[in-house]
Amino acid sequence: MLTNGDIAPVVNLADQDGNVLDWSSLRGRRVMVFFYPKASTPGCTQQACALRDIAGDIGDTQIIGVSPDKSASQKKFADKNSLAYPLLADVDHQLAEAFGVWKMKQLYGRSYMGIERSAFLIDTDGTVLHAWYKISPKDTPLKLLEALQA
Repeated sequence: MLTNGDIAPVVNLADQDGNVLDWSSLRGRRVMVFFYPKASTPGCTQQACALRDIAGDIGDTQIIGVSPDKSASQKKFADKNSLAYPLLADVDHQLAEAFGVWKMKQLYGRSYMGIERSAFLIDTDGTVLHAWYKISPKDTPLKLLEALQA
């Protein structure tokens, strides 16, 4: 698990439009990376839309969503919910593993590997300012706003 002060991992992944995100282009900006289990599910939609709704209040901070969905699913999710920020397709869960959010989960007595909903605020130099593991959808934008105001 990452802690404050760690260097944020970088894995090149395609976004909802098939463009590979160039992490170096984000140097000099704060970045909010949030991991969600599955596009177009209720909690993930709530989280993504809440971040969309505060985008005008976070200055130059870049929001980036990540899930194991394919780019086509990310595209439908972004279009349906007017999400104007990159949604990365982490199909092989490389970035999720690097951030420590690819975990064993249980649902109805069934165990499986999946994303643990988490969010990270990364500073302009690539270091982790805040790591929020097991964050709720409604707390994600609140924690981001609190951190940026501190």
